[in-house]
Amino acid sequence: MSWTGGCQCGAVRYRLDAEPARSNVCHCRMCQKAAGAPFMTFAGVTMSNFVWTRGTPKTFASSDIAKRGFCAECGTPLSYFIPGRDWISVTIGSLDRAGDIPPTMQYGVESKLAWADAISSLPVRDFTAALEGRAVRSHQHPDHET
Repeated sequence: MSWTGGCQCGAVRYRLDAEPARSNVCHCRMCQKAAGAPFMTFAGVTMSNFVWTRGTPKTFASSDIAKRGFCAECGTPLSYFIPGRDWISVTIGSLDRAGDIPPTMQYGVESKLAWADAISSLPVRDFTAALEGRAVRSHQHPDHET
């Protein structure tokens, strides 16, 4: 079974030929800045079970040891890897079936925002209701190969 994913605009797509493993939430400051969010989520496979199927991401060396891949067109964060290691992690949110891979570990908790644990207790509102009936046409690539 393979797993697919890609960026928001569809310019970059990938395939995992093994079930994603080592799923995690990372709260480190680099992940916060890379995502523009309080944390990022990742899961990965060995390099031999990974292939870019459309386009090639741009990479940024976010530290002395790691590189992050992202779409140069729409900015979607896609991957995290340490050159020379036989492992690549993809952002869980970029997987077509993101809901099938729950995180099993947290990293970077020293940078975890104090309010992060309270997210699940916040009031909820359906996105459609928040739009107050206005129609919105998505420009996002669908969650499947095209």
